[in-house]
Amino acid sequence: MSEVRLRFAPSPTGYLHVGGARTALFNWLLARKLKGRFILRIEDTDVARSTQESVDAILQGMEWLGLDWDEGPFFQSDNFPLYREHVEKLLSEGKAYRCYCTPEELEAKREKALAEGRKPKYDGTCRNLTEEIPGKPFAVRFKAPKDGVTAFDDLIKGPISFNNEELDDLIIQRSDGTPTYNFTVVIDDASMQVTTVIRGDDHVNNTPRQILLYEALGYPVPKFAHVPMILGADKTRLSKRHGATSVMAYRDMGFLPEAMVNYLVRLGWSHGDQEIFSLEELIEKFSIENVGKSAGVFNPDKLLWLNHHYINESAPDQLAELLIPFLKEREVDPEGGPSLPAVVKTLQERSHTLLEMADGAVFYFRSDFDYDPEAVAKFLKPDVAPRYEALLAKLDSLNEFTHDAIEAAFKELCADQGIKMGQIGPPVRVALCGGTTSPSIYEVIEVLGKEETRKRITRALDSVRGG
Repeated sequence: MSEVRLRFAPSPTGYLHVGGARTALFNWLLARKLKGRFILRIEDTDVARSTQESVDAILQGMEWLGLDWDEGPFFQSDNFPLYREHVEKLLSEGKAYRCYCTPEELEAKREKALAEGRKPKYDGTCRNLTEEIPGKPFAVRFKAPKDGVTAFDDLIKGPISFNNEELDDLIIQRSDGTPTYNFTVVIDDASMQVTTVIRGDDHVNNTPRQILLYEALGYPVPKFAHVPMILGADKTRLSKRHGATSVMAYRDMGFLPEAMVNYLVRLGWSHGDQEIFSLEELIEKFSIENVGKSAGVFNPDKLLWLNHHYINESAPDQLAELLIPFLKEREVDPEGGPSLPAVVKTLQERSHTLLEMADGAVFYFRSDFDYDPEAVAKFLKPDVAPRYEALLAKLDSLNEFTHDAIEAAFKELCADQGIKMGQIGPPVRVALCGGTTSPSIYEVIEVLGKEETRKRITRALDSVRGG
């Protein structure tokens, strides 16, 4: 069996879209499963719209998702001599021809065809010219067959066929000398010996034209798999109105790459009822034949659920590293306080994103927060002062400042004073974090440590006393 070679070929005209990321992921998984090669090619022949910023965004998105490539990145713009060489080959073999029709003439032909109820394809005016017209600009068209059928067996959609009479003579080189997409992609895939092309199903109609070009140039035709598009909840094509469509936007919102990979692969592919896969499982179990034929619907809640799962399953040390940029955005110095992994551990179960975790972590590193006015009115009353004092005494007496020891101290306090935890817990929570929402106060106190806990309770005590 020959080596399987797959590629991802984005255009650098914007960020890495979640749809493009899923296509890249499917190619990457199949290459890894079959121990083949995964090639990254940047299709930058649209000079006006291609930018280095977009190239960087694509590479960052791929790297964040962990989709490493074996060859590349290659740039189409480096291949213009190769494209011209192939244009000349087709011209010399009579498989292409010069078209001298002006844009105005082509538009008039198009309007006439539409008015007569015909498909607006090129009418072949220049197809049989035998003489060149010196000095007149020309495009180069591929001389497509007029009869017969071009068919292929799509690995996802099954057999697909097109009547050749429906296909017009494709322009392969514009009058300014630049090659067109359908031509360059064939040359690139052939020269890179790509064996399987997995791409979005918006390319289905390009496939018969490309197959004819492969055959005309004498290159082997690769296998094709066209992945259905991703839709929003309203069943229209996924766009910004449905939320973020950039892969890196999800990183910036605090999603983990493992969650994004798991979610994207399940957006159109299934393996029984299993929802959560390790990367090793995905590589082992993925098959392009199990990609569904219908469009996937992007569900942000499902992605959030997955992200929560991966946050819960991740090592606190690993999450702590990822959390640092989010804390710095909130002007928090993660080195100027308690152990960040210990902080993370208290927040994992309640955080759906790193952004949410960062918001929840701020109080650990800032003791000068304002108290929530509603919490003050409800819990910071004069009768809490002696309870604060008794708690400080018990915490000061602890030899081991652990979760269990702290919990025992609270229980002793409740027993000594004949109160319930609900009468001391909320006032302590307000003292420690400024409000009534936080992880377990035993965990919080353990992470803050004895000195910082005393400092914060004393501050609240002074507030209660009006000091």
